[in-house]
Amino acid sequence: MPKITFRFSDGKEIVSTARSGESLMEIAKGAGVDIDAPCGGNGTCGKCRVRLLEGEVDCKQSKHISDEDWAKGWRLACQSKILDACTVEVPDSASAFKTGIRTADLNDPATFAIFENIQSELGEVGLMQEKAVFSAIVSMNVPTLDDTMPDNERLIWAAEEATGCENITLSYNALMVLASVLRENDFTVRCVFARKGDALEILDVLDKDDTGPICGVAVDIGTTTVTCCLVDLESGKLHGKASAGNGQIRYGADVINRIIQSVKPGGAEKLRKAVVDETLLPLLDSVCHQGGISRKHIYRICIAGNTTMEHLLLGVFADPVRMEPFVPSFFSAGNLRAADVLPGLNTAATLVLAPNVGSYVGGDITAGVLSCELWRKSELSLFIDLGTNGEIVLGNSDFMLTCACSAGPAFEGGEISHGMRATDGAIEEITIDKESMEPTFSVIGESGTKPVGLCGSGLIDIVAALFRTGIIDPKGKFHREGRRIRRDEHGQGRYVIAFEDESGDGSEVSINETDIDNFIRAKGAIFSAVLLMLRKLDMTPDMLDYIWIAGGIGSGIDFKNAITIGMFPDVELEKFHYIGNSSLTGSYAMLLAVDAEAKVEELGRNMSYVELSNEPSYMDEFVSACFLPHTTASLFPSVEVE
Repeated sequence: MPKITFRFSDGKEIVSTARSGESLMEIAKGAGVDIDAPCGGNGTCGKCRVRLLEGEVDCKQSKHISDEDWAKGWRLACQSKILDACTVEVPDSASAFKTGIRTADLNDPATFAIFENIQSELGEVGLMQEKAVFSAIVSMNVPTLDDTMPDNERLIWAAEEATGCENITLSYNALMVLASVLRENDFTVRCVFARKGDALEILDVLDKDDTGPICGVAVDIGTTTVTCCLVDLESGKLHGKASAGNGQIRYGADVINRIIQSVKPGGAEKLRKAVVDETLLPLLDSVCHQGGISRKHIYRICIAGNTTMEHLLLGVFADPVRMEPFVPSFFSAGNLRAADVLPGLNTAATLVLAPNVGSYVGGDITAGVLSCELWRKSELSLFIDLGTNGEIVLGNSDFMLTCACSAGPAFEGGEISHGMRATDGAIEEITIDKESMEPTFSVIGESGTKPVGLCGSGLIDIVAALFRTGIIDPKGKFHREGRRIRRDEHGQGRYVIAFEDESGDGSEVSINETDIDNFIRAKGAIFSAVLLMLRKLDMTPDMLDYIWIAGGIGSGIDFKNAITIGMFPDVELEKFHYIGNSSLTGSYAMLLAVDAEAKVEELGRNMSYVELSNEPSYMDEFVSACFLPHTTASLFPSVEVE
């Protein structure tokens, strides 16, 4: 069997064997080599570029590789079939979806602000009263020959007196350490309690002098990005925060491709390990290192993710999620033991999944709706979560209607030739001078950081700027010529934002007509779903009072630009509010308080789910929206092209 050597920029090599005819992508997956494949390996995204250093592969040149790069040995891993032994270079960009765990600056007040706000706001309506996990000092009499009550009963009786709760149980984890800890502390100990309805469970028994934080972790599992934060469960203080790309992305950028991969032999376990072993556990280690604690000090984890992500996390058969009549295995999974899913945690730690509403509206949305408090307001609100799936909630304190549309990964950098997550090197804001057609932009990172790609907010800005200046027409085709406009051998145009000597990795940063077309379809999916939801209730966009925009696509969104390209309804700008990662914020609230957890469960039950695939008019709405800004100009009266 031929040997395949994967070589990395740091000099490291991974050697694997292959069968003749296997693709480099398949071999990479088996060898644990991370190569981005948002399209699932069908050759349409061009993200899996590798460079052939030695040997030969059977591969046809694609539109994603220029003649110059082809001559240098660049190939698409998914389209390269093995002929014999070979060595390939895996560039850093191929694994950028997964690498580069980002930690928060815990000295920055802004890091805490959003979590402090949710505590305060939910506290006002009584949803932060019952702490999910807390600790208390418990003292009891020392046993004697006249008092031979067993340790567990002795502790429970004393705990009932200390807490006022008459229904207390002891976890296996606590029972295992009970005898030694009691005797080492003269029968005065610090107990960690978890609320279970009207009862309490003792999760752990610690030394009476142990003043360390009792911690929990809030997690948002996105299709593209996973983010988590380490929290003191008693004070709500943030001890660590980090994010990384979801390791599952090499099996496809969208949930459908991942479900298809999961039903293949061994697929479910591969998908589960990709998000657990490769993504979540390293993130937990990162935040624990920041907080100076071990995994054993984590007593509660709350996770919010879409329906598919939650199924794949647990290793649950997910195929029914994508198949009519679209019935998942669960909406609410109940409380689980965290160690059953995440090895190495305290065996008594609880795992809570935010409840799902439908096959394509999941716990990330129920958690997000909690955080934006749409459910409290009598005014009509629209909640939009921008991600690989665009989820939408329309409603107020009386009703909530929800749906999901397949926006694709464009908002998170997928299927865009120079798209990337909102991390260092990403252009997040950009304008273009109409006369000179020269760009001005800002890049995420320290001052002087050079650009390497576009994140979601930057993508919205560049498409709006190109359209507003007449560089592209309403169909997204290049209409002007200039220094920064280049065309390939087929005449397809692209706008160069940064030339090779201006970028951070020595290659140009540009956006081409295929990228723009992918983005137009993504924004069209969002707007058509919004319009359909409004029309189902005989409502119009001007009736909206609040529009809440969620999603980690950058530092924020220029709402005027989003309206210009027909992505959001053309209403007053003051109605828009960008709330960032609302899924993580809602998960944080659920982590701290059982009241918030119960409210999210209630929100999930009360939402009415609309399956867009069953709506005969949706495709017509979508086609109409695949235009800048829209085929019906009257929907966007404020949009003017310079």
